[in-house]
Amino acid sequence: MVNNQVSIIMKNSIKTLLLASLLVVIGCKQNEAATTEATATTEKQAGGQESVVDETSVPNIVQTAVASKDHTTLVTAVKAAGLVTSLSNAGPFTVFAPTNAAFDKLPAGTVEGLLKPEKKGDLENILGYHTYVGTLKTDYMQDGQEFDMVFGGKVKITKKDDKTYVNESEIVASIETGNGIIHVIGDVLLPK
Repeated sequence: MVNNQVSIIMKNSIKTLLLASLLVVIGCKQNEAATTEATATTEKQAGGQESVVDETSVPNIVQTAVASKDHTTLVTAVKAAGLVTSLSNAGPFTVFAPTNAAFDKLPAGTVEGLLKPEKKGDLENILGYHTYVGTLKTDYMQDGQEFDMVFGGKVKITKKDDKTYVNESEIVASIETGNGIIHVIGDVLLPK
């Protein structure tokens, strides 16, 4: 009878050990799959916030500008200044966005000169003068108001009739984005 009990205990121990081993193997495989998936996700996002692909959310400021045929020069400048990640982050930001035609008003060679690597600091300052941390809607802007921009000082708001101007450049359109608002303007704002 003792041999029988020892035999039953041994069989149960072996079954328990096999079951535990099987669970460990399954757990390791699941952990390995999760680690592989997490690594792939991290690699996709290694480029920063701007590399996150999300087809259900409202596009951010950079994504909106990239989709605009009227803002290719601005997008090129943002890339050259290394500001894509900054303007893709949560914000909120307000960007006064000059059109391609606004850049064309600058003296010949100005844009090309600013896009050179040695002028990156100047380009950052100019683009920073077009950027406000926070959301500024034209409905809430008042005549004579001034706002401190990221770089370069303050901009001044003017209201004439039903139109709103920033440093005397008319805001011709406003586009809400996932991380702020873009105000389309017809001039490049230069820090004073």
